[in-house]
Amino acid sequence: MREAPIAVFDSGVGGLSVLAEIQRLLPNESLLYLGDCGHIPYGEKTPEFIRQRCSVMAGFFREQGAKALVIACNTATVAGVADLRRDFPDWPIVGMEPAVKPAAAATRSGVVGVLATTGTLQSAKFAALLDRFATDVRVITQPCPGLVERIESGDLHSPELRALLKHYVDPLLANGCDTIILGCTHYPFLKPMLKSMIPETISLIDTGAAVARQLQRLLAQRDLLAEGPNRPVRFWTSADPASLRKTLALLGQVAGEVEKFNL
Repeated sequence: MREAPIAVFDSGVGGLSVLAEIQRLLPNESLLYLGDCGHIPYGEKTPEFIRQRCSVMAGFFREQGAKALVIACNTATVAGVADLRRDFPDWPIVGMEPAVKPAAAATRSGVVGVLATTGTLQSAKFAALLDRFATDVRVITQPCPGLVERIESGDLHSPELRALLKHYVDPLLANGCDTIILGCTHYPFLKPMLKSMIPETISLIDTGAAVARQLQRLLAQRDLLAEGPNRPVRFWTSADPASLRKTLALLGQVAGEVEKFNL
């Protein structure tokens, strides 16, 4: 089982930011990636729909022989991780959550901004994170409709994207935020543009590296860390494989095999 692959899924290509962190920390591991691009964005879907998609994709990866699962999507984690851990109690499963705790510890002004999808910001899990870790700071939340779709299309540089991002970031700056949480796995791809429109003193925080470390801990506990060499990443998408192959290149991920996911 040590040389079995690790499975990663997201609503689209955002989870590639997490995949990259796993590759950096665990270079011997073989990886499988599924982007449910045909149903993006999850942030506007019902929890019931997302839970059903999570169950389907997890079942698919079990059939592929994956030794662990990473839910590289905040919205999918909120909706589906509890059910998956109940249904697969013997499987290491790592989910995402907005980095409220480290942001609360890092802020100097006492004001933290959150860029996230509507689904994440409205979830009970996010509310619980605020209650647990942010009682001493002011948190300004900003839903960001439209950002995921632009990143999915490979748009990381257009004037339209800059205008949309500025529209979401300006209220955070106006409220004195000195720390901004990137609460969607798509948003780390916007770091270069974000850094060009905010002061250098503002910190951007995401959880991709923390997820990779948690995955490493769970695999080590079970003596499942691979010794390598790894195999090329296999990709699936519920949309057009040619479109994903193009976007992979734009996002800096070497595209191996890209297959159609039909379930």
